[in-house]
Amino acid sequence: MSAQTQDAVVRPQVDQGRAAAIELVSVSKSFGRGGAAVQALNGLSLSIPQGVVYGLLGPNGAGKSTVLRILAGLLRPDGGDIRIFGEAANPDQRARLGMLIESPSFYPFLTAREHLSMLARARGTLPLVEPVLRRIGLDKAADKAVSGFSLGMKQRLGIGCALIGQPEAIVLDEPTNGLDPDGILEMRALIDELAHRDGLTVLLSSHLLDEVERVCDRVAILQRGVLVAEGAVADLLDRDGRFWLKVEAPDALLARLGRNAEAGDGGVYVRIERAEVPDLILSLATAGVRIFEAKWIKPDLETVFLSETREVSR
Repeated sequence: MSAQTQDAVVRPQVDQGRAAAIELVSVSKSFGRGGAAVQALNGLSLSIPQGVVYGLLGPNGAGKSTVLRILAGLLRPDGGDIRIFGEAANPDQRARLGMLIESPSFYPFLTAREHLSMLARARGTLPLVEPVLRRIGLDKAADKAVSGFSLGMKQRLGIGCALIGQPEAIVLDEPTNGLDPDGILEMRALIDELAHRDGLTVLLSSHLLDEVERVCDRVAILQRGVLVAEGAVADLLDRDGRFWLKVEAPDALLARLGRNAEAGDGGVYVRIERAEVPDLILSLATAGVRIFEAKWIKPDLETVFLSETREVSR
């Protein structure tokens, strides 16, 4: 690992109030041999709490798909440990996970009910077919051939197939990919209900950062196989926020604050921690600075994502 990459490595924050559903401990994986080898994961550690929606983010080649395939047992890591609900990953533990990796594939001539029934017989969960059909909103289309389903319906059926085994956690790869706005709203509502009403852990990978910001409780950002940022979405956005002031004499304020301030959007941006804002306002008011407007501006998740990944790339 280069010194530059080592500087970018961060450790996942542990949610002390929740046990971990999924843990990766110093997991490494490379593809190829010798000088042509590509390091997909480089000592990656993650702790995904139970009962939350957890987003896995990163540019292409960051290692997201490798993580999901290792969790599914489709790839074997070169080193490190995988734990599922506190136990080493094995077929029995992986049976506690529902998986929807990449785009779901179905028999076009079978119905939604027939697909779920086929899987339920294998898992001994036939009584769940009707509840799952209702859960994913396909009960009225249950007896239609999948060949006539929209992409959104197929995505929901894919989640239904993952739910039919009564998992305690569900892993979704790009669950809103290709959906229209209505389909995205439906998928967002379903994911939220699975975690916050039904108590499942949801791990999802997505490129739609605005959607991740809306649906996820926590996120991890990967770059070149290492963790560069992790935490509650609200905390990440709050950490990278900026303080903005509209004052009577902005040039005088810029001169007063020096390198800690810059003009922008008709006012002055101040580089300051949020906890220091009240003291700054008090000091400016005491000095006679007339303040017309003051606000803490949170960035969106895209801004945080680009900041973290570009810093590692430089």
